[in-house]
Amino acid sequence: MTLPLILASSSPFRRMLMENAGLHFQAIAANIDERAIEAPLEHNGASPDAVALVLAKAKAKEVSDRFPGSLIIGSDQTMSLGSKVFHKPKTIADAENHLKILSAQTHRLNSAIALARNGDIIWEHMSHANLTMRALSTDFIHRHLSRVGEKALSSVGAYQLEGEGIQLFSKIDGDYFTIVGLPMVPLLEKLRELGAIDG
Repeated sequence: MTLPLILASSSPFRRMLMENAGLHFQAIAANIDERAIEAPLEHNGASPDAVALVLAKAKAKEVSDRFPGSLIIGSDQTMSLGSKVFHKPKTIADAENHLKILSAQTHRLNSAIALARNGDIIWEHMSHANLTMRALSTDFIHRHLSRVGEKALSSVGAYQLEGEGIQLFSKIDGDYFTIVGLPMVPLLEKLRELGAIDG
């Protein structure tokens, strides 16, 4: 008998990945204050990997405390350029600034997963994707943002690879699942090992 499976997320993209993989699960958002957890970590110089992993574990543990006996999947992703961690732009001006900083640079998406059962973290994993933006002119950035509008505010990098954002890039190293924020291949392997899904 497989274990009850819960995705500790309200993300439609992560839910879609789980559904497309044929998994039977519930999606229940974790009740945590991400910024309150993140701020002291960044203040103390925690790496982008460490921030993503702490948040993934916090989500998994919070939902696990509420649903003992279930296997909880927590995930989180940070975007970094060197040691700088980015946050979602709040305005179009913020989005423009993000794209100017990222132009002609290679930034990294750091995707963490944690599994919890009965309030304990039993597994964690980190995957990376490196994305290189081509050199973007100020005029192109303005035209791009005028076309995509408020969608630019829905992602940390101010782009959507599944839409016009793909035009911003010259090179992408990393799998789609890591880019979306839920590395499915290592997750499925661990779920099979734990007996949470059919092997």
